[in-house]
Amino acid sequence: MENVRVEREDELTLVARKPLFGLPTACSTCLPVYIYLKFSKIPFTLEFKNNYPDSDRIPFVECGDYVAYNNVNGGVIKTLKEDKIVDLDSDISSTPEWVSMKAMVESWLKDAVLYELWVGSDGKVAQSIYYSDLPWPIGKVLHFKQVRAVKQLLAITSSNAEEREQEVYDRASMVYKALSSKLEEESFFFERPTSLDAVFLGHVLFTLHALPETSILKSKLLEHPNLVTNAEKLKAEYIDSNSPSADPSSSASNRGPSRWSSKPEYKPPKREKTEEEKQFRKRSTYFVACQFIAVLVFISIFGGLEDADVDDDGIYE
Repeated sequence: MENVRVEREDELTLVARKPLFGLPTACSTCLPVYIYLKFSKIPFTLEFKNNYPDSDRIPFVECGDYVAYNNVNGGVIKTLKEDKIVDLDSDISSTPEWVSMKAMVESWLKDAVLYELWVGSDGKVAQSIYYSDLPWPIGKVLHFKQVRAVKQLLAITSSNAEEREQEVYDRASMVYKALSSKLEEESFFFERPTSLDAVFLGHVLFTLHALPETSILKSKLLEHPNLVTNAEKLKAEYIDSNSPSADPSSSASNRGPSRWSSKPEYKPPKREKTEEEKQFRKRSTYFVACQFIAVLVFISIFGGLEDADVDDDGIYE
């Protein structure tokens, strides 16, 4: 594709969270990056990292000495575009309709997934994606921290919880309706794949395959058959056709990084790690000790709450 440039000889490596639910990566943030690279048709290797469930640097893309982190410069896709590594939006990113659609997907639909994962469900899906490889107490503490963070992000309080829930789902329904009308029976929103298609396809596949049948968000998506049918068609074309034969639900976190390559039998060259990566890996030195302390704090706080008075609704005051 003429609007895609890779200025390095090394193959790209996408570092993401583990595969699950029949998806190459079960992380709702990692999946759009994977699809974006698939749309670009540039060979890359997929590496799984399961031992940093609370890291906002994942996903990230490596290429030689180059690294694009999720929490830097607006995310991996934006960084890849600005650095002229992979740009699918070069002649369309200033189109007002494209900009507004991308904004809705990256805000309202992202909020809806966050709500379903951390607030509006029993937490089993989030547990299986992020914490299933950790000891149970550590996973519970990290899950509790993330629920609080998401409630703060979405401005959810005990007094406005029902109102905010309705608003989250109403906005998601508006986006689905608008995008369904725009897409009609086409494969892409603007004749060819862009980052908008990658982000939205990642959202749809995650909603369809990762969220439970009781999901309100999934039920609202299923009201638009053309979005569902097109997503499954693109999944078969860009993802399933290159899927490995191994069981994608297996974890390799205890055996070192696992690799799922879009170019079989390719082994990227050895290289010296950057200072940024060295600092990233140094977190492992403190991880166990810090989480052990967090467990003790968690147990002490909630152990004390068991003796507290409970109101009529069973909520601790």
